[in-house]
Amino acid sequence: MTEWDPSKPILEIENLSISFFTRAREIPAVMDFSCTVMPGEAMGLVGESGCGKSTVALGVMQDLGVNGRIVGGTIKFKGRDLNTMSAAELAKIRGSEIAMIYQEPMASLNPAMKIGRQLMEVPMIHQNMQAGQARARARQLVADVRLPDPDRILDAYPHQLSGGQQQRIVIAMALMANPTLLILDEPTTALDVTVEAGIVDLVKDLGRKYGTSMLFISHNLGLVMETCNRLCVMYSGEAVETGNITDVFNKMRHPYTQALFRAIPLPSASKTARPLRAIPGNFPLPHERPPGCNFGPRCDYFKSGHCDAKDIAMSELPGDDRHESRCLRIDEIDWDAAWESTEQAEATSIGDVVLKMDDVRKYYEVAASALFSGGETKVVKANETLSFDAREGETLAIVGESGCGKSTFAKVLMGLETASGGKIMLFDENVQSTPIQQRNTDTVSSLQMVFQNPFDTLNPSMTVGAQIIRALEIFKVGRTPAERRQRMLELLDLVKLPRAFAERMPRQLSGGQKQRVGIARAFAGDAKVVVADEPVSALDVSVQAAVTQLLMDIQRKNGTTLLFISHDLSIVRYLSDRVMVMYLGHVVELGTTDQVFAPPYHPYTEALLSAVPVADTTVQKKRIVLEGDIPSAMNPPPGCPFQTRCRWKSDVPGGLCETEVPPMRKLPEGHQIKCHLADDILARMEPVFTLSNEAAE
Repeated sequence: MTEWDPSKPILEIENLSISFFTRAREIPAVMDFSCTVMPGEAMGLVGESGCGKSTVALGVMQDLGVNGRIVGGTIKFKGRDLNTMSAAELAKIRGSEIAMIYQEPMASLNPAMKIGRQLMEVPMIHQNMQAGQARARARQLVADVRLPDPDRILDAYPHQLSGGQQQRIVIAMALMANPTLLILDEPTTALDVTVEAGIVDLVKDLGRKYGTSMLFISHNLGLVMETCNRLCVMYSGEAVETGNITDVFNKMRHPYTQALFRAIPLPSASKTARPLRAIPGNFPLPHERPPGCNFGPRCDYFKSGHCDAKDIAMSELPGDDRHESRCLRIDEIDWDAAWESTEQAEATSIGDVVLKMDDVRKYYEVAASALFSGGETKVVKANETLSFDAREGETLAIVGESGCGKSTFAKVLMGLETASGGKIMLFDENVQSTPIQQRNTDTVSSLQMVFQNPFDTLNPSMTVGAQIIRALEIFKVGRTPAERRQRMLELLDLVKLPRAFAERMPRQLSGGQKQRVGIARAFAGDAKVVVADEPVSALDVSVQAAVTQLLMDIQRKNGTTLLFISHDLSIVRYLSDRVMVMYLGHVVELGTTDQVFAPPYHPYTEALLSAVPVADTTVQKKRIVLEGDIPSAMNPPPGCPFQTRCRWKSDVPGGLCETEVPPMRKLPEGHQIKCHLADDILARMEPVFTLSNEAAE
């Protein structure tokens, strides 16, 4: 066997084609895909769901299942073609030289084995390492992935760790055998933005420390910019643009790359002056791809008879670092003019207060031993003295990490839970202690919810039309079936779905289409207040832009009050008029979007903003990584709830942060911050985001 030359690529994929074979047909998932990863490089693979990113990764791992097959091209690892290797040779390489980290950490962990044993297995199997040595290496890597008390972690079972801790263990497991190539498939999708920031920093540091090359699969362009030095954009099974991150971000030369960027809420986007632009049309199914350019039917620059005449190859762009694009019209398009936005939207007029919360609290009593219901009961303080109001036509965003009490607040408001204290005034009615079963039809129809996961909220055995008509019946809208059917069709128009969809079953709809049905159902009773709980987090960026625009269009038309629960601060900045930041049941900051996104900040808001990945090379960002997880609501820390993770604590004299809950401070123009920091320190806070002079102009 010839020795590999370290000046050559670690991974070289050339003209790769992968198909899945069903009884009906061959489905081409990846076609003519090429990419090269050099030693120490991190390559980002981005694109919408279904574009073939994960299929490429599984092709590299030679793990395509019974139906998948490589039907063309080569995948070379260290100069050797993986396609021609025997099962024994592949087993030797997988896990030791090529390791993969999956999206869902629990899919990679054995729930019945202690963490230490699972980590030790890797070098014991791949390197014949002795148990003592393997445990020492496991302990070292648990410390490397910044987990506290490595010995306790090694003796814990997976269920005893949080999601972020589990993902760190999976990363440690992948690095146990010191692989040359690490493949990460959406490793932070299910994690909070603060945990995600820690994981991204960790992956970069470990890449440098161990010299590992990376293939990083994500749909989050900001995350890829922070992690990778090269980028490959995929669309419908093909690479459409590839190059150095800076070249691709600043000089994108494929209409799809540009369309992706116009659909994400960059700091320069504005819901009135520069609205997001969703990509028109739908992603083609693998067996329905158009002739010529796959992106042609959705492209602003499509030229019939030219773009659809023949298959298009990647072409190199002179002067850049291995920058290539699959477009025939690169030299004919004015790329700078293409960024100018002529679209403008009118601002929603904000009216009277429709919802007011005064000192609302929600406590749960939990038995000390949930299994045997014995011992003294403990109190979980899920929400502590929430006070705010929301006006007609306003978007109020509620942000914070998992476990901060956002969803509990939504359940209390909807009547799925009753509050332990305080007042909730919806219009002129106090609904604080009225469960949903006892609320009148008017109250229920005027206060509706759009959920995070559109798959779980639709009845799989009823047509789309029938589900909306059912809601209309409950809300007593329309006197006859014909009137209700007409209203249902109007609601489909409202959410921009074809009327023919009324006869479709949920399984025949994409994720974005299902979410639109959920929105149509929420507005069936002419809802005045809508709680949107992470409504776009499960959707692709283009679908996310379309659903966001849809919510805003409906809001303008109906004067709806939107309570937008999210941990994605990019979309919050774009969409909201005011922002409420929650931490461990407390409201720690409340103000207009401009107030919350500029200093002075609550220290927690500052850390949250710093964790947001921004896909813009002109934005400089301060890096503040929060250590540790949110404390348990069953056992909160004394004093300020954030003091265990606060970097400003030493600026407050006399240990005040550890003994007293800070009061809510009222700053000018209605801005509120719950913090002990002195006024002069708050005034000295620096912005987290700064624009370069060029961008500021």
